[in-house]
Amino acid sequence: MQHIIPALLYPLLAVAEHGAEHGGGEGSGAPAIPNLITLLSQWVHGPFIEFLHHWENVVYAFFVAIIICILARMATRNATLMPGKLQNFFEMVVEGLDNFVQGILGPEGRKFTPFLGTLFIYIWCMNMAGLIPGLMSPTGHANGINTTAGLAITVFFYVQFTGVKKQGILGYLDHMAGNPRSPVQWVLVPLNLPIHIIGELAKPLSLSLRLFGNITGEDVLLAAFVGLGIAATAFLHSPVGLPLHVPFIFLALLTGTIQALVFTLLSTVYFSMMLMEHHDEH
Repeated sequence: MQHIIPALLYPLLAVAEHGAEHGGGEGSGAPAIPNLITLLSQWVHGPFIEFLHHWENVVYAFFVAIIICILARMATRNATLMPGKLQNFFEMVVEGLDNFVQGILGPEGRKFTPFLGTLFIYIWCMNMAGLIPGLMSPTGHANGINTTAGLAITVFFYVQFTGVKKQGILGYLDHMAGNPRSPVQWVLVPLNLPIHIIGELAKPLSLSLRLFGNITGEDVLLAAFVGLGIAATAFLHSPVGLPLHVPFIFLALLTGTIQALVFTLLSTVYFSMMLMEHHDEH
């Protein structure tokens, strides 16, 4: 219910914006529910507001990160053997993520839990931010691809760093060349090397596009039904539209969680593939 009641305020935001389409970003053409910064940019003019509006994806991404840091600090500031509700919740989440990572990478995967666990929590919170009136999902909308690409590139470089660290420079280059051992394989190195490089680059691309596309689809769906709810009561001149979008909030909760899990799962698999290559070499 805590997600339904705030969601009923969405039509009010849309009416204040004179239509949900104004929140979709410049030139995007896709409807989106306006966030607080978008509304302020319509009412208040100035270089600071314009700056915030231009970089609103980054602003909300940092906002979500700050909230996570504050909650984590509150949960661990006075850690005790008899944890309170907040500490107990965070411990349960961390333990579940640790079991998830170790279930794929094995015991040595525990050292990757802080990175992969933070990745999941951060993406999930950004996905859910769009369901809170006044906020937006930094992983969606017109410039959300920048956020998802940044996350995917971070995963890409960490995986490559892990490969170099585990296999060494020569072992890593040997892996990228296709592990040539026979004359025929050495002849095929000019073909295998670009294929492996393209394959490695395709991984972060697929991660970023999948997350961006799904979250943007959710936002557009919600905005479209907010618009329909407003249009349904337009003849009554009502300041509030019908909450036709409420059932889709539950869908957004589900798909937003699934997308965060899929992003984390595929990132974990990429680490597993790199570590498996190292074990095969030995």
